[in-house]
Amino acid sequence: MADQVAAMCDQLVKAVNVIMDAETSQIYRLEALKFCEEFKETSSLCVPCGLQLADKAQPAVVRHFGLQILEHIIKFRWNDMQQQEKVHLKECAMQLLSNGTHSILDEESHIKDALSRIVVEMIKREWPQHWPDMLKEMETLTSQGEAQTELVMLILLRLAEDVITFQTLPTQRRRDIQQTLTQNMESIFTFMMGILQINVEDYRKLVSGVLTSFMRAHCRVAVATLNTLAGYIDWVALVYITSGNCHLLEILCLLLSEPELQLEAAECLLIAMSRKGKLEERKPFMLLFDDVAIQYILSAAQTADGLSIYQKSVVERRYIFLKRLCQVLCALGGQLCSLVGSDVEVEVPANLSKYMEALLAFTTHSSQFLKSSTMATWGALFRHEALSKDAAVVKMAVKFLRASMTNLVKTGFPSRDNNPNCEYSRVDFDSDEDFNSFFNSFRAQQGEVLRSTCRIVPLEAFRIGAEWLQYQITSPIDTGDNASKTAEGLCSLLSPSVVQWDAMTVFMECMVSQIIKSVDEEKLPIDQSMELLQAVLNYETKDPLILSCVLTNVSALFPLAIHRPHFLPQVLIKLFKAVTFEIDHEPKAPWTRAVKNVRRHACSSIIKICRDYPQYMLPCFEMFYNHVKELFSSGVALTHMEKCALMEALVLISNQFKDYEKQKAFVDELMASVVAEWTSNEIRHVLWNPDTFLSFIGADKVVTEQKEDADTAAINRGRLSFCLYAILAVVKRAHWPADLEEAKAGGFVVGYTPAGAPMYRNPCTAQFLILMPNLLALIRTHNSLFLPENMARLSETFSRAHEIMDSEKKVVLGLSHHLLDIYDSPVCKTTIERMQGFFCTLYDNCYQILGSAGVSLQQEFYNIDKLAEGMAGSAFVSLDHVPDHRLRPMIHILICTQHEVAGHQPADIYQVSFGTVFVIK
Repeated sequence: MADQVAAMCDQLVKAVNVIMDAETSQIYRLEALKFCEEFKETSSLCVPCGLQLADKAQPAVVRHFGLQILEHIIKFRWNDMQQQEKVHLKECAMQLLSNGTHSILDEESHIKDALSRIVVEMIKREWPQHWPDMLKEMETLTSQGEAQTELVMLILLRLAEDVITFQTLPTQRRRDIQQTLTQNMESIFTFMMGILQINVEDYRKLVSGVLTSFMRAHCRVAVATLNTLAGYIDWVALVYITSGNCHLLEILCLLLSEPELQLEAAECLLIAMSRKGKLEERKPFMLLFDDVAIQYILSAAQTADGLSIYQKSVVERRYIFLKRLCQVLCALGGQLCSLVGSDVEVEVPANLSKYMEALLAFTTHSSQFLKSSTMATWGALFRHEALSKDAAVVKMAVKFLRASMTNLVKTGFPSRDNNPNCEYSRVDFDSDEDFNSFFNSFRAQQGEVLRSTCRIVPLEAFRIGAEWLQYQITSPIDTGDNASKTAEGLCSLLSPSVVQWDAMTVFMECMVSQIIKSVDEEKLPIDQSMELLQAVLNYETKDPLILSCVLTNVSALFPLAIHRPHFLPQVLIKLFKAVTFEIDHEPKAPWTRAVKNVRRHACSSIIKICRDYPQYMLPCFEMFYNHVKELFSSGVALTHMEKCALMEALVLISNQFKDYEKQKAFVDELMASVVAEWTSNEIRHVLWNPDTFLSFIGADKVVTEQKEDADTAAINRGRLSFCLYAILAVVKRAHWPADLEEAKAGGFVVGYTPAGAPMYRNPCTAQFLILMPNLLALIRTHNSLFLPENMARLSETFSRAHEIMDSEKKVVLGLSHHLLDIYDSPVCKTTIERMQGFFCTLYDNCYQILGSAGVSLQQEFYNIDKLAEGMAGSAFVSLDHVPDHRLRPMIHILICTQHEVAGHQPADIYQVSFGTVFVIK
């Protein structure tokens, strides 16, 4: 028998060496693997061979294979073994635990893991019924040395993982073992706590600046014990975690100061602090706010930044510890917010300020990831009904505002090295695009928290914001080493001045919106605000990126300017100048995206002001209207969207006339040229005939990119686009007064529904009725463009004109342009891109107009003669040929808008009108 075992072991050793030899051919390796697997499955010598191969005199790779053989036997052949064989194998396994390994520092980790798995597999089959003294035997083993103690910890951890976490055994066995573990949990926790304390104390006694072998051995055992505790803290009853006046949590806090143990201690703390359960059971967690525990947490947090960087490189283990400690603080804050003000009557901790100082240490850390991790906790504290009123929280709110002045600045791109943040970003992010996406989300989080903070200390927030804005206004422009490529002296997105202006602008937006809500009108800092606004209005710059921030600050301060009406004309003048903004270089050169965004920003700001404060803008109407007419007639370069944005703003103000006839006369005058163009015989002929339409817009002509101004039909496309934009602006914005009495007095009410609801007339209805036939014709013609005969009419240049635009594909695929290219390059679209954009906006705008008409005109729209037939003969024509990406606007805009109208429109009219459409179809 012994000779057989020896011979087989020799063959197995050779097979293992063949498998592990890098020079072995694939054929031999497969043969060796087959031999080993067949041996494990069929041989009767598995146990003696496995034990012989697992002897510590063998090489590690051979020992590991021997242990694998034993594990396989237990897993798959245990039930076929005789009781005597089971007892023998169990005794041999315990012998291996006792003296079958090298010292704790010399033994390979995969050997320890394999040996612990063998014992766990036996426990899963024998305990407690056939191995009642297992826990006592494990405890006895720990007295034999550090190596055995570590193995016992690994066994207890693997057991908990298999039974609780992974549940890799039959249900009944799992219940038996879990029940027995629970019954013995007090002794298990006492045992593990004792092992931890002994080894930590021995480790600390030996600390002398240099890690000796004895120190490392005790440290290794302590680490294994902490890892095992982490496997149990997640699911045991909270009483075991909080017993002894939270003795376990206190020890874990103490270990945060030990560099070799702090990461594992923080992991345990995080699991404990993340536990849910009854509030009464979680109440003891507040003991972590006691002097000793909170001091250790604070000390670890405040030394965070320096210790995680060594020779300008991030120390990975230290950085991971900081992330865990930050998570611990956030979880502790979550417990605090849940308990304070609840039924369990927890007082605000006396050391709350120390806790917040620790949290602030991470908020001011160089890692952008750590900063962002604290935002949710700050938000919970500042929104908490009780805590937000505490003096310590109010004081900390001011510090948080100061910290935000740094945190809002977009720095730390991985590709750069101009800030300490960059080192951490290289660890956390794969590219500048990843960082940019993260930072945008992080800034949105900061904005939410800032708004909550400003509600607590509104006037202090205003003072900080005012100082920052004044500082930016008086500071010279610093382009840094990221100057714009398009013009000398201009900034790029990463220039120091731009990132500072951008951050300050976000702060101002959040702050002003909240002080208006939080401070009584008589206490609002109106005079100081007007000084700021005047400084902003007087500030002149030719840099489009900074000018965009200036416009945002004008919009942010405008709600305060309504208390000083004489500022309103100055605001409009500033915005009007921005609408026509250009950089003083080659006049015919295409605008950069930054320039286009400034002009679009100005238009949006004007519309927003006129939408939100039309009553304050009414005295400026004549000035506004005259300026718009002057712009339109002066030949100043304005895009169709910019022209229509100004028209939209005028309509919004005109709603304050509250006089139907006066509003109608204004709309008639404003839209006269549009109506004349849209209803002309030329345009009517174009809109009603697909062939003529394609020729009119140039889609049937071959255009070469090399020839300048080759796309002569672009003017015709512009004519159609302007008409649609203008119609949409008026239909969307023209409205009657919200107050019923004012509507009656102004002549807007034309009757009442059977239910008694008033029925209004819209001042733009007459214009819309004139324009609608050609609108429906355009929709019908557009749908018919997808018919094969019309697709064939497209020239080679525009054969892809109906496909999804490349920019939309990139959005769907999550692809982004390089950060600098987005704003710093001229917007030079190809001929096909311009045609694709035309078709896309044309189709969208048609359905936007129909959807807005249902909302704005209400019964006047649904009472249009033969509306259902008109809709069925246009919007629902040739749908079998319309691609899915074109159907989306119809479904989303038209149908969804009608559902909104259904709530306001008399059911009989609505059902007759739009129900008929679907009946017809």
